Amino acid sequence: MFRNCCVEAVNLIEQNKAPCVPQTEEGASFEPSLKKKDLQKIKFNLKGEEIHNFIRGLDSSPGASTVLNGIEVKVFASSMWEDANIEGTPVTVEGSDTPAILHPDGLLFTGSDGQKVNVKRLLVDNKMIHACNFGKEKDSAKDLVLTESEEAIIPVLKTIWAGILNSEVSEDTDFFQSGAGSMDVVRLIEEIKENLQITLQNEDVLMSSVFRDFYIKVIEVSRQGDVSNQLNHESIKLNVNKMDVSFPNQLFINGEFVNSVGGSSMECINPANESTICSVQMANSDDVDIAALAAEKAFEGEWSRLSARDRGHLMFKLADLMEQNKEELATIESLDSGAVYTLALKTHVGMSIDTWKYFAGWCDKILGSTIPIAHARPNSNFTFTKREPIGVCGLITPWNYPLMMLSWKMAPCLAAGNTVVMKPSEVSPLTALKLAELSVRAGFPKGVINILPGTGAVTGEAISQHLKIRKVGFTGSTVTGMKIMKSAAESNLKKVSLELGGKSPLVIFDDYNLDKAVRMSMGGVFFNKGENCISAGRIFVDSNIYDAFLEKVVTEVKKMVVGEPFNRSTSHGPQNHKAHLDKLIDYCEKAKSEGARLLIGGKRLDRPGYYFEPTVFCDVEDHMFIAKEEAFGPIMAISKFSSSDVDAVIKRANSTEYGLASGIFTSDINKAMYFVDKIDSGTVFINTYNKTDVAAPFGGFKQSGFGKDLGPDALNEYLKTKCVQIFPRDLIFYGFHKIYPVALEKE
Repeated sequence: MFRNCCVEAVNLIEQNKAPCVPQTEEGASFEPSLKKKDLQKIKFNLKGEEIHNFIRGLDSSPGASTVLNGIEVKVFASSMWEDANIEGTPVTVEGSDTPAILHPDGLLFTGSDGQKVNVKRLLVDNKMIHACNFGKEKDSAKDLVLTESEEAIIPVLKTIWAGILNSEVSEDTDFFQSGAGSMDVVRLIEEIKENLQITLQNEDVLMSSVFRDFYIKVIEVSRQGDVSNQLNHESIKLNVNKMDVSFPNQLFINGEFVNSVGGSSMECINPANESTICSVQMANSDDVDIAALAAEKAFEGEWSRLSARDRGHLMFKLADLMEQNKEELATIESLDSGAVYTLALKTHVGMSIDTWKYFAGWCDKILGSTIPIAHARPNSNFTFTKREPIGVCGLITPWNYPLMMLSWKMAPCLAAGNTVVMKPSEVSPLTALKLAELSVRAGFPKGVINILPGTGAVTGEAISQHLKIRKVGFTGSTVTGMKIMKSAAESNLKKVSLELGGKSPLVIFDDYNLDKAVRMSMGGVFFNKGENCISAGRIFVDSNIYDAFLEKVVTEVKKMVVGEPFNRSTSHGPQNHKAHLDKLIDYCEKAKSEGARLLIGGKRLDRPGYYFEPTVFCDVEDHMFIAKEEAFGPIMAISKFSSSDVDAVIKRANSTEYGLASGIFTSDINKAMYFVDKIDSGTVFINTYNKTDVAAPFGGFKQSGFGKDLGPDALNEYLKTKCVQIFPRDLIFYGFHKIYPVALEKE
């Protein structure tokens, strides 16, 4: 049918019978606006949306023009502006009774209906500038001190410019006024990448077209953080772990570090010696409201306008900055959480970097699908799906892996295109704030990432209840997870993903190497001081090797070095905070009172700091508290089983409300796969333990929660699926109804 209509249309044109729509001579085509300045001028008697459409219609060439403070300019990168309460510097606009407002995000014009339009860039005296810098004197080289290697960059750049422009280059040479075009921009960027291994964006050239400004821009980018992407903020400076470290201690909202509205703060304590590290601002519900509005504005604005690939570039850049600062991040993490430095460097920080890189790669690979459906005959239909971001997401993370848990959730959330209001644990918030600082250097738009330290009862609850937030991702206790789920349901039925408590069973058969079993089971329990959600909370040991296993475990535990986290020989640091240490002491007392036999440990070490002895209990019976409830600390609970009844031990292993992880040590593959089929847990380890990877999904069953971190499955937690049904015939022929009505009359 479409083919017949096209043939009919061509025949009408050939016979000179095609309908014509008469056009006026004046403004009959786009061509005059390219030449006549009068047709490029913005008319401020138009409504705001009409002004916006006029500007963006001329955005590529030649640009809409106006006169600001008596200076003729061209304006670019227009968008509608919703915030009515904007403060800034008034600028006189020719032809408008209402002055424009110069503010940090651009320049605001007002339409006849009061609607505001924001522009990001201005062309002034043939030089492109950020609109927010209009009227400001800027000497980009004034405070920039160059190193010897940076000085060497300038002649290389000059040679590249001269080769492109075929002319001599001076400090005042303008790239575009010298005849360069869009293809020359691409060549310039590629030659700089090839010769200097520095990657620029098109806008870097556009906004720094004079050679003096350009080489400063290149040097700024080479420093892995544009100087314009630096914040002047309060920071704590310390010398720790034989290095200087610094980190913010304020809330991070809308691209700035600020004090909380209520002015409350909390002390961060070093668990290794119980000294105060610093005080950190604590957010309340008003701060959450400000952050959620900033995140919503970013989601509806600049963040959504970025291509998926550009989102990925920003995430890769943040990962690179984390890599370059990994020793500092690991030092701050160790200082704040008590993690052994070597573990913090490899796992807390190392896996965080891997997570950001992994999900950065996913940004431009989030796909919908086409679906073959039953057609409504005689018509045919076309159906496809789109995967879209949810919007503003709230993330609440725990204290055991502060940076890694943040990364596991925030990286897929941002990769999917969402914006974030995130609450780190109030007892270990420092690496989250350091990451916020790095995100500014990476170039993330304002409002995309917001970090609000605070208590769960105040800040966490405000996030769970906020009506602008459409999704909450939480890692923590099952009790708190239930509260979050209730608040999410009662507020606006938020989507929720929960990674909660665990009591992960590890079953050891007598056909497996005993030394390996002892070594790996100790890793399963004592890794990260036992502050590990998938910790092997209960060890089932074959009765044939039970006594030998106990003897070897106690021997090996005695060899563990408990001590200061920055000592490279330390294998076991302090617990995270005092309340948790006290909980572990009570846990052990209850285990002893119920009849579990204590082989070693069970008490606080007699030294400053929150140090708890690695502990081993045996003869643990199924009815005991220690067999049912999570310790979340360095406490091994050992029970005996008979290998003659595999189903019985699996039943015991499953007799818990938790289902986060499990493990089996055996040399019998059939036994291992039978265990996999029957055990009720989200992760199963066979002859290994604690092995996680950024590409593998992580999450539990039952009261260990639902939803996944890591792997492609994690993206699903931050996406929604939209189904689109199309009746193609009406879409295809819409234009012909207007242009070729004669052809359609015959249908």
